[in-house]
Amino acid sequence: MAEKEENSSQVPDDGSSHRPLVERLKHPFSKLRQKAKDDHSKLHQLKIDLVQEKHKLGKLGNLFNPNHRHDEKHERETDERRTHISDQHRFRSFAPEREGNEVKWYVDGRDYCWAVSAALDRAKEIIYIADWWLSPELFLRRPPYYNQEWRLDQILKRKAEAGVQIFVMVYKEVERALTCNSLHTKEALHDLCPHGTPGHGNIHVMRHPDHNVLEHFGDMTFYWAHHEKFLVVDYNLAFIGGIDLCFGRWDSHQHPLADLHPEGAANEVWPGQDYNNNRIMDFQNVHEWTANALSKDEYGRMPWHDVAMGVIGACVYDIAEHFVLRWNFVKRDKYKRDPRFPWLTLQGREGRDEDLVGVQRPKYPVGGYLHHPLSPLDTKHLGPQGSVKAQVVRSSCDWSSGIIDEHSIQNAYIEVIRNARHYVYIENQFFITATGDQQAPVRNQIGQAIVEACVRAAKEGRKFRVIAIIPCIPGFAGDLRSSAAAGTRAVMDYQYKSICRGEHSIFSRIAAQGVDPRNHIFFFNLRSYDRINKTAAMVRQEELSGVKYQEVQRAHAEEIMGTGLGTKSAFRHGLHKLKELHDDDSGDHATEHRVDQKRKYGAKQEEAASSHDANGQSADSIAHHAMLLQGQVADEPWEGEPEAEKALFVQEELYVHAKLLIADDRVVICGSANLNDRSQLGIHDSELAIVMEDSRDLPSTMDGQSFTAGYHAATLRRQLWREHLGLLPPQRLDASDECNAQPPPHPDEAGCPNEVHEGAEFEFVADPLGDEVWETWMRQAKTNTDIYRRLFRADPDDAIKTFEDYDRFLPRSATRKEGHLFFQPEGEEPPLSAHETRLLLDGIRGHLVLMPMDFLCDAPMAEKGLAINSFTESIYT
Repeated sequence: MAEKEENSSQVPDDGSSHRPLVERLKHPFSKLRQKAKDDHSKLHQLKIDLVQEKHKLGKLGNLFNPNHRHDEKHERETDERRTHISDQHRFRSFAPEREGNEVKWYVDGRDYCWAVSAALDRAKEIIYIADWWLSPELFLRRPPYYNQEWRLDQILKRKAEAGVQIFVMVYKEVERALTCNSLHTKEALHDLCPHGTPGHGNIHVMRHPDHNVLEHFGDMTFYWAHHEKFLVVDYNLAFIGGIDLCFGRWDSHQHPLADLHPEGAANEVWPGQDYNNNRIMDFQNVHEWTANALSKDEYGRMPWHDVAMGVIGACVYDIAEHFVLRWNFVKRDKYKRDPRFPWLTLQGREGRDEDLVGVQRPKYPVGGYLHHPLSPLDTKHLGPQGSVKAQVVRSSCDWSSGIIDEHSIQNAYIEVIRNARHYVYIENQFFITATGDQQAPVRNQIGQAIVEACVRAAKEGRKFRVIAIIPCIPGFAGDLRSSAAAGTRAVMDYQYKSICRGEHSIFSRIAAQGVDPRNHIFFFNLRSYDRINKTAAMVRQEELSGVKYQEVQRAHAEEIMGTGLGTKSAFRHGLHKLKELHDDDSGDHATEHRVDQKRKYGAKQEEAASSHDANGQSADSIAHHAMLLQGQVADEPWEGEPEAEKALFVQEELYVHAKLLIADDRVVICGSANLNDRSQLGIHDSELAIVMEDSRDLPSTMDGQSFTAGYHAATLRRQLWREHLGLLPPQRLDASDECNAQPPPHPDEAGCPNEVHEGAEFEFVADPLGDEVWETWMRQAKTNTDIYRRLFRADPDDAIKTFEDYDRFLPRSATRKEGHLFFQPEGEEPPLSAHETRLLLDGIRGHLVLMPMDFLCDAPMAEKGLAINSFTESIYT
């Protein structure tokens, strides 16, 4: 029996020996036919492979034909149809104006991230995510220790296992220039559902543009980025705005800088890489998300201000269509021969119209075709849902989505500004623009629209203001006096030349027409302060244990954040299971050392606490005192000596990352586009935004007169102004019962509209041109500026007109830590006591400060050289 089994195992059996004799006589050559079929199949596959290789080699010709996506007859016809469509739409956008949208605003990361977490958790069919940077280990709810299930990768893993199809597109960075590590993003997400486990194959991640010289030599771009930040869930709901789902973006209205907790890791808000300050150092090795070279007991984080929208209604389809177009373009450009990535077809863009969303039908397609949405459009909430008329606009072109250039975002900015009658309010990460054709390399004409609006208002005798809030320094590391900061200074130089320096600046062009620009245009920055809670007991604990806090900071992060959920990525980066923090034999020396140090440090906590007579428990953050009805800093308990407390006060610019325009309390533009050429021209960075006008009225006032405002625009502007003036209460970490942190409402899911917190403060900021609110605005901005100057010598400052002034204002010091109190040299003003410092801090309300318009006005800010030249100028603009 064994011999028969052995012999039978050596002879393949195709089943023919068991067929009846009649059947074998009827088909005597079945084996030959099967062999011929197999050979034909192999030949066919060889032919396909040769065709694919031919097309790959054909890309060489793209070096000599930059128009290769638009030169064939069918491509020209598609371009003509796209142009015809956009010509019919306002701003020449690909998308029409859509009535009846429900739109909800989100100010700062706490509300936005919570709402996104709830929306993702409710997904049933499809999730689209497009981001400049995506951190899989980002916690969407805080504190992380108690919200493990709300880490982004945890949510996506759950949904993939439930059968939801997840499509992610992220920008593939130039690694030498940026540290966001999109490769880690891709690997971590793909590894969430390994082969053989539930959800495998349901997460699809694309990175673009490609930098593989051998593969994509004719289609590479190194300078420009995919900068959009948007999500679509089940074609029912979309989020769009300025907030990436990445480290450093989560923040609350009080914008704390400190996250040191003597009682342990459970209350930490920003673990690991999430605690960041770009002005001190950029992110490093983000695949090691629990590591952080920035010590929490020495430096404050960079606070982050941002704005985004949640949308239900017809505009969701347009946002989804843009995603599908980009997906198919990247499929064509990079993954055409990769079976892991399907083409996406779209209901409403079928047949002759499928080329409008980039669908191709090659003779030998690879990856197949998926039709979206998975359930019919008439089951989606794309009909009238609310009162907002909205339109999706974009910056997009050949390199980013395979289309001819579209800059409908710039068109929208220009038209809205030109049509404004009362005010234009701008929050943006940059402000680089031109007033004509004399400011090369800057080309966008938003500055000219501002000039026209101000001059026309002055000649008509109307009160009219342009109010802009931007960062005081772009978010790049380094002392502005150093050669390494040449690029940062170049950006600032272009901004000042756009605003007020040179004959072609906005100020000069307005003044040239007999109008005083100082009556119309006002620029501001934001800034925040805090106190690092390194108590005397913590100092004593370090002394007794022989371990510095920074040595246990990573162990705390590992306790909170655990490891990557994908087994491959965890192994690849040498990360270990959470239980190893409590084991003695992890097998990894570095991990064991961190565990040992954490234990030594923790073992002395009780002894250190008992040896110190604390005068009340000091707060882990005092940033809330800048907000509404929060008492006095002077009354805050402190566990330690007053002089030690002085060394722990910190300040930092509140980084403005919003990309927002509000005009006349009627119109809002919000999206991913900065106010510069990179975002506005259409041929550089890819961007997506939405223009909104609410038909729901809000009775209000404008310059003391009765005025009918749009509810959406007016309530958003009031919310922002109240935050900047400190007229909002601080936010709790738990947002479960707060409407502003929930998705927009629609018929089938829980949700609620924006809560506007009506009351005295809401009415106080009602009139954007009212004398009382403007006097308060200007007075508080000056007061805050003066206090930051007195306590911290916060730079930039109007006292710094030359680099020599810089050294006098803020002498270089190897011992002074960035952002800490400035201690006067001997012989100058007597040093302030801790109590006097507290009293001064009590004068700060909100975060508003004056922008220093004279900073380095008498110095060459951007010297030409290796960093700044005719080849690199466009990078900075």
